Amino acid sequence: MESFKKIIVKELEDGSFSQTIEKAGLDSLIPNDLLVKVKYTSINFKDALSATGNKGVTKKYPHTPGIDAAGIVAKSNSEKFKVGDEVIVTGFDLGMNTSGGFSEYISIPAKWAINKPAGLSLKESMMYGTAGLTAAMCIDKLLKNGLLSGPVIVSGATGGVGSLAIMILAKLSIETVAFSRKESAKEFLYQIGAKDIIHSFEDTDRPLLKPIFSGGIDAVGGTVLENILKLVKSNGGVSICGMALSPNLHTTVFPFILRGLALFGIDSAEAEITWREYLWEKLSNEWKPENLESICHVIRLEDVGVEIEKMLKGNQIGRVVVEI
Repeated sequence: MESFKKIIVKELEDGSFSQTIEKAGLDSLIPNDLLVKVKYTSINFKDALSATGNKGVTKKYPHTPGIDAAGIVAKSNSEKFKVGDEVIVTGFDLGMNTSGGFSEYISIPAKWAINKPAGLSLKESMMYGTAGLTAAMCIDKLLKNGLLSGPVIVSGATGGVGSLAIMILAKLSIETVAFSRKESAKEFLYQIGAKDIIHSFEDTDRPLLKPIFSGGIDAVGGTVLENILKLVKSNGGVSICGMALSPNLHTTVFPFILRGLALFGIDSAEAEITWREYLWEKLSNEWKPENLESICHVIRLEDVGVEIEKMLKGNQIGRVVVEI
């Protein structure tokens, strides 16, 4: 039986969690439609939570995190995919309660995979990963509703979703304002395409402020989203996709009934496969930034723990790709 390596997170007797790289047999994977040899994965905030024992993400341990994977089909029971096909897998239950991409192999339902577009390499697909797909979904919602005349505010701008959203919007020639509390990240944000940077909001209890933005993309939640809603112009909209600051939102109805704002919730994990395929094609062609690699660095599986610690402390900038 062929063995392969993967990260295994275990719950210890004292309630803490350990991360180790171990060898396993292919029979340790639950049989499914596709067996995929993983070439690249990436690190997302949900992976950091799963890897440190967050049972809201992963219910049972031992477990292998990794909600993203790009690789080559090694076995197929599906008419849609054949051995040798290059595929991208993001979201659904991968890396949550199904053994994930921090591994040399994954076993998944065929409906979780898409064929990699010709305009992307496997490595580039993981430079995007769930973060890039989520950013694309946020942008697509606003575009299809005519809400990207600019300027557009993007929160969590140094993170994966935020930085990729800025880069894609810049590619589309849409003026973008980055919100980030990291004043040290100014050079990075201007390099990826931000036209301006906001580090803080006005301290006020007023329900509305002078309207500035045609739309917004928020990956942070909490008071940041509350302030963005106050600043969006009449008939604008905001795509929301995260809660890095807080899941709570304390606001009023005024942005919605006095300015006609729309709020678009983005759930990239369970999004329809046809929408995913459409957006991956966009990301491989007219939405693809020329400087995609500039926000990424590539690590080995052995270095994942260090990067997860940085992410949980809020010290991660851009994207981390893991070469398997």
